[in-house]
Amino acid sequence: MRGEAGLMADLDALAIRFAVHEHVAVFTVAESDEVNAAIPGAHTKNLFLKDNGGAYWLVTVPGEARVDLKALPAAIGSKRVSFGKAEDMDRLLGIAPGSVTPLAAINAPPGSITVVLDAGLAAADRVNVHPLRNTATLGLGGATILDLLRHWGHQPLVAPIPVQDPA
Repeated sequence: MRGEAGLMADLDALAIRFAVHEHVAVFTVAESDEVNAAIPGAHTKNLFLKDNGGAYWLVTVPGEARVDLKALPAAIGSKRVSFGKAEDMDRLLGIAPGSVTPLAAINAPPGSITVVLDAGLAAADRVNVHPLRNTATLGLGGATILDLLRHWGHQPLVAPIPVQDPA
């Protein structure tokens, strides 16, 4: 697994501009709200999922989104999904819960997981994601995230992710 050192090496080698923000460890979107207040751009949350066909999915959505998990499979071309296990996340992506990020695909063999980026995030000038640990945030363009995924041999999916109506 290439890890964060490999990620930073690729960002440097590809001359990708990014902003880095070191911060306290955050494990949930709620915990990250205070940290995010000082960081410009779109903030994210990530869902590590497995469908009933055995395929793994990493879905990145805006931090405030309440994903409609019943409608999600149709939007991404999957079967019924459930949350993946921490041990599968570690095995496939080399990360632990709380550090989930589309950039963890650097550690995943192509074809082992499908990374999905919400369409709004894909078009955003700055998307904030973890650099494989939950004590920092990287700000990158949405298109840049897609380029990195392709660079690592993945075929990312951009989709309008269905959300639940606010209560």
